[in-house]
Amino acid sequence: MEADKLVKLFQAEFELCKVTPAQSAIVLSSDKSREGYAAAALQALLNIGAKAFELRTVTPPGRKDGSVGNTPVAGNRVALEALKAADFVVDLVFLLHSPEQAEVLAAGTRILLVVEPPSVLMRHLPTEELRLSVKRGAAKLRKARQLRVTSEAGTDLHMKIGDYPVIEQYGFTDEPGRWDHFPSAFFYTWPNEGDTHGRVVLNKGDLVWPLNKYLDAPVTLTVEGGYIRKIEGGLDAEMLRDAFESFNDPEAYAVAHMGWGVDPRSKFDALLSEPSSVGNDARSFSGNVQFSTGPNLEVGGTRATLGHFDMPMLGCTLLLDDQPVVINGQVVEN
Repeated sequence: MEADKLVKLFQAEFELCKVTPAQSAIVLSSDKSREGYAAAALQALLNIGAKAFELRTVTPPGRKDGSVGNTPVAGNRVALEALKAADFVVDLVFLLHSPEQAEVLAAGTRILLVVEPPSVLMRHLPTEELRLSVKRGAAKLRKARQLRVTSEAGTDLHMKIGDYPVIEQYGFTDEPGRWDHFPSAFFYTWPNEGDTHGRVVLNKGDLVWPLNKYLDAPVTLTVEGGYIRKIEGGLDAEMLRDAFESFNDPEAYAVAHMGWGVDPRSKFDALLSEPSSVGNDARSFSGNVQFSTGPNLEVGGTRATLGHFDMPMLGCTLLLDDQPVVINGQVVEN
C-alpha cells in the first residue's frame, strides 16, 4: 500500500480512538513490525497534533509463533513507565496476554494492536453499526450463566460462565484503560474454572491459529474439567498434538475464551490470500464460533502460559441459558 494511503487510514482509525492534540501517544515497534507501519502511524498521530514518538524494541530471542505473552518490554522498567504515562499506545509488537499489557492498561493507557496486513485493514475500518452489534451480542453473553455449543459435525460443549468479564472487540479503543485490535468485530468470555466439559469437533475447513491452518479433516477434542484431555483424528490431529506439546506446559490445554463474530465484511478464507494475517478475518466472520485455549491474564486470571490457540469454527449453534444466539453459523440478532 502507498505510504500516504496508510497514513490516511491510520489517521481515520486514531480519530475513532479519540486521539486529540492534548494527548500523548507512543508507537511501540520492533525489528519484526510490519514494514512502514511505525512511520505511517507516527505521521498519522502527528497529523492529528498528538504529542507522539516511536519506542523501538527488539524481539525476544527464540520467540515462537503463538507465544503470546513473551514481549520485548518484559523487564524494561523505563519502557513500561513510558507506556504507562502515555494516553494512547499503538502496539505493533503484540503485547497481548502479557503482564506488561495488564500493567499498562491498569494505568489508564489505551492500547490499539495493529498487526494485520494493509489489505485487511483497508477492508475493515470500524463502523458505529458494528460497534453496536458487538455491544448487543456482548450484553447477551454478559447476562448468561451457561453456554453450550453444538454442531452437525459432533460438537457438544458445555460451560458455566460469569466469573470472568466479557471482552468486546469492535476495532478501536476510545476509553481509558481499554484495549482493542484493529480490525475486530467479535466478543468473548472465559469459562468458570474447571466448569467446561464435552466435545469439540473441529470440522474440515475450520481454522487453527497460530498454525494458520484450515483443517483438511475433522479433529475431535475431548474436554473434561476445563482442559483438553484428548486430541483425536488423522494427520491434522497429530499436527495439533505436536503444537500443544511443543509448549511443554499443561496450562496450554486449558479452555480459554469462547464467543462469536458479527462482521459481514470479513472473509473466513482470507488467510489463503493473506498468509501473513493473524486470522482476524476468521475471528470476526459473522456467525463463526471461536474456541480457544491458554492464558487468561487479561481478565484477571493466573494462567500465564505462552501456548495460545484460537480455533474459529463454522456451522455451529451457540446457546446462552438454552437460548440460541447463533444457529448453524447464522447470528440471531433479535
